[in-house]
Formats: sequence, structure tokens, C-alpha cells
Amino acid sequence: MKKSRPAVMKAAAVVGVAALGLGACGSSKSSNTGSSATTASGGGGSSTSAVKIGFFGALSGANAALGINILNGEKLAISQYMAGHPKVAVTVDSFDSQGDPSQANNGAQKLIGDKVVAVVGPAFSGESKAANPYFAQAGIPHITASATNVALAQSGDKFFYRGLADDSAQGPGDANYLVKTLGAKTIAVIDDKSSYGQGLADYVRSQIKTDGATDVVDDHVDPNGQDYSSTVNKIVAAKPAAVFYGGYYDAAGRLIKQLKDKGYTGAFMSGDGSEDPHFITDAGATAAEGAYLSCACEDTSAAPSAATFNTAYQAAYGTPPAIYSGEGYDVTNFLLAAIKAGNTTPSAINNYLKTNSWTGITKTLKFQSDGDLVGGTVYVYQVKNGKITQIGTTPS
Repeated sequence: MKKSRPAVMKAAAVVGVAALGLGACGSSKSSNTGSSATTASGGGGSSTSAVKIGFFGALSGANAALGINILNGEKLAISQYMAGHPKVAVTVDSFDSQGDPSQANNGAQKLIGDKVVAVVGPAFSGESKAANPYFAQAGIPHITASATNVALAQSGDKFFYRGLADDSAQGPGDANYLVKTLGAKTIAVIDDKSSYGQGLADYVRSQIKTDGATDVVDDHVDPNGQDYSSTVNKIVAAKPAAVFYGGYYDAAGRLIKQLKDKGYTGAFMSGDGSEDPHFITDAGATAAEGAYLSCACEDTSAAPSAATFNTAYQAAYGTPPAIYSGEGYDVTNFLLAAIKAGNTTPSAINNYLKTNSWTGITKTLKFQSDGDLVGGTVYVYQVKNGKITQIGTTPS
């Protein structure tokens, strides 16, 4: 990928916030769990209550596009809300995690100290695992639009919510697609050892055995590494019918390119962490062509319910919505619905999320007691003529 692009997009995101009038607002001196809407002076001597919704995710670094897409969806939802001159003003308070779990403490403490009433994110599973306990302790509801690691909903966190199906749906679905749809009986399963990548790959490993296929190569790669020849040589020697990679697009692009350079001709599949145009940029159009990608997120470009969103997103950012843009938009609108209903403290918003639902452009958001989504579909995409195209769903 072009390493300069995330930085440019980050700058554009910051400019976009300023252009939408989403400046910083004051906060009370009480603890965050008891904070409520503050009062700010408005034009003509009027007064307006104001709250902040946080964003936590990568806005720079190798896989920044995934976080930027979510933040753009969040900003669009808030700008549309603010256009209605609401009684309670809402601003975005963002933290760039760089996708690095070691930044979790800094990010959580920043947003908690800024008195946000809710957080969209964290975006990645590893950083979610590290940051979520801080938000839970502070009593701040946090909705991820993208983190799919199953264990995130098993910690007893009463303030955690997930806006898409988790890896217990995606991993088996991916395995079923490889075995039942593509007919692969020998599969190599590779991951990047991250909470997300290895967690997803482990579900694939288990399900392909249930489906009667064989895991002929089981290996890990360094997501920051450049030379994957050791793993590539194992795969080429084993000649599997398919390769599954659990990880993010930056490393996925390098892996498939090196596989194709060594003459590998079997199928290649990866999960939602790779379902981004940067996968094609990193791999090269020739190497990426034909690759399969999955995501518990639907392409909004052809969805009738998302037509207005698609047009507004294109106008705001000069680019069509991408992976998780719609999810970021939907989870933010659920939070805004809570605020519109008069819930301006973290605890009140949390209660609203637990007892209500929101029909968005991607799905209806309704949460189970552990914060996981009720229902959810896993979609399959394929790189066709240099574009990531939705082609169906995974079989059961």
C-alpha cells in the first residue's frame, strides 16, 4: 500500500471534523460516570447542552483505512444530527490508536478524561481487549463497529456492544465456503498471531476438520514482516487447494503476492480485516485477482436502504463508503437516538442500548445481554477486475 495515504486520510478526517463544525466543548468537573450534558452558549444569547462521543481506532499506520472508514461514518451521522439543530449538541472526540494494543491505556484514559458519554470503538480486537476494561470501570458504553474476537463479549463487561456478528459466525462460515462451496479438501491456515487474526483462524481450523477437509499447513507470520518465504515455501510444497489467512490487509497483500510469485495457483481467502481496497494495492492487481474475502458487513453501494447514506458519504469525503463505514454510521445513530430521547449520561445511554433497538442501513441493531448482536450475516466478496465485489454469503 502507499504508506502516505493513511496520513493524508487522517488529515482529511481532521479537516472534515472542523468543516462540520464539530469543535471541542466544555465538560463538568464531576466523574465521567456521573457526567451529563454541559451547557454552552449559543448564538443570540441562547444556550445548548453539549456532549462528546468518542472514537477509538487506527487513523494512521499500516491498517489505518479500517479506522478511518468508521470515523467517517461516525462524523457523517453526527453532522446530519447537528443539521437538525438539536437541543443537545454532539461532538466527536477521537483517539488514533494506530491499531496498536499498547496504546490502549493512553487512548482510554484520554477519552475518559475528556468526559465522553460513549465511545465508538475500539476498532481492532487486540486494542479492544486492552482498552475495554478501562471503559467498563469508568462506566462508559462502547460499541465496536468492527472488532470480532469472540472473547470480547465473554468478559462480563456490562458496557460492551458489538455492531456485527463475531468470529464464531465468520470463521466457520469461511471454512464452510472453502470446503462446501469451493470444494477445497486440503487447506493451509495462516494467521498473524493477533487477537483478531489468530482467533478467526482458529475457528477456521476447527470447522474445516468438521467439514472433512485437512489442515495441511498451520503457520503464523509477523504482520510487520516483509519476507514470508518460510511460510510460502511450506504452502507451495504442500500444494493445498486453498489458503486462509487470518489478519489484516497490509500483511495479507504481501502474503498473496509472494505466494503467486512462487507459482501458487490455489484459492486464497481472508476475513474482514483484509476486505479493503488496500489489499489490492498491497498485493498488486494481478496477484489479488480472484481472492475471496469475508465480512459480517454488507456492501452498502447496492442496498436501497443506504442510498441516501451513500450519496452523503461520497459528497462529504469524495470517496464511496468502504468496509465498516456503514457500521460506524449505524452504531453512532443508535447512540444519537439515545441522546435524542433525553439520555445524556453514560449510564442512561447504556440502559437505552440494553432496552432498545435501532434499524440502520446495514442491519437492525439489537443487543444480547453480553453485548453481542442478535443475528448477523457473513458476506463473501471476491476481487474481480481489480475491485472487491460482494458475491454471496457463507453457507451453514
